[in-house]
Amino acid sequence: MYRTKLLIVALFLVGIAVTGFECASTELTSARLYIQQKNYPKALDALHQEVTKNPKSYEGFYLLGYVNGELGHYDEMITDFDKSLAISNEYEKSIKDSKRYYWAQAYNKGVDYFQKAGKVSSKDSVKLNYDRSAHEFKMATKLEPDSVAAYQNLAFVYINQRELDSAIAPLKKIVEQKHGLDGYRYLGEIYYEKAAKLDTKYRSSKDAQDSVQAQDYYKKAIDVLQEGRKYFPHNSEMLGYLSNSYIGAHQIQTALNAFKAGVKEDPGNKYYRYNYGVVLLNNDNFPKAAEQFEKALEIDSTYENAMYNLAVTYVKWGTKINKDAQEKDEKAPLNKTKYEQALPYLEHLVKMRDDNVSLWDLLGKVYAVLGQQQKAQDAFNKADALRK
Repeated sequence: MYRTKLLIVALFLVGIAVTGFECASTELTSARLYIQQKNYPKALDALHQEVTKNPKSYEGFYLLGYVNGELGHYDEMITDFDKSLAISNEYEKSIKDSKRYYWAQAYNKGVDYFQKAGKVSSKDSVKLNYDRSAHEFKMATKLEPDSVAAYQNLAFVYINQRELDSAIAPLKKIVEQKHGLDGYRYLGEIYYEKAAKLDTKYRSSKDAQDSVQAQDYYKKAIDVLQEGRKYFPHNSEMLGYLSNSYIGAHQIQTALNAFKAGVKEDPGNKYYRYNYGVVLLNNDNFPKAAEQFEKALEIDSTYENAMYNLAVTYVKWGTKINKDAQEKDEKAPLNKTKYEQALPYLEHLVKMRDDNVSLWDLLGKVYAVLGQQQKAQDAFNKADALRK
């Protein structure tokens, strides 16, 4: 989040000097004097009288806007400026300059409050500063509706507060105005999270409406992320949420086609390889899934997600082999080959992610299948200790 330099603008007083006093009404003349004295309440009274008597007084509305700006009443300022411009373009440049000036003030206040929220410890203080930050950024978007930076920071405030519904509108603006990465990425993530939450709720509620809403959000996520992929084909987070959204929406074939095409177009893209593997794994196509994860690791040997999913693929593959064998012959010997292939990846991962409960649990299960009982017990004990 960046601060902007305050814009230095020549405010309306130059205009007053040029306009002069000769044709001004009593109310305008009084208002100018009060403004020079910075007696803004009196100036407002005089200007309200002016525009009531003369609804076509573009100077009266312009000066009202200026005074409201000085008082920090930005909504009223914008309304008054718009009324002035609807009557005449006489003060168009000054109005634009004023809006830029107050935009910079609002934007920088938003940054200050955002930073304060990150430094305080009280939950009430955090919320208060985030709320103030959001207010200032919202005002900045009103002052300069084409300002992508203000929409972006407003979205970040809401995301930090976990007010995801509120973040949707500014993220859409980022997408519409700039085709910005943050817009696509975070909007797709929010839609996916809402869909996944409704999916989880449906499994316990069995309320069909929950499932319908979940599918609707999966579709929104897919639409946003597919468009974003055109502009940012190498963004791992976006591709990850896209593959998960396809899976959640039960569009497995669409996902397979999309990522297969991506791999064909850009075989050196580890993210396409990885996400193609994820979809194949969810479709229980273990040989091809393993192939894609292995290719991703050939491209980047430190790619932890590919390493983990390759291990999971081998474990699930081994389980499937043994289940099929037992269905044919209950006395079929346990096939340990795939578990042995999974083991080095899991052992490597726990060295890097020593605090990951799921990894220790999975490693313990693999040790158990391979008959390494002491190591299995140690892994399970480690997982239990981390849970505490």
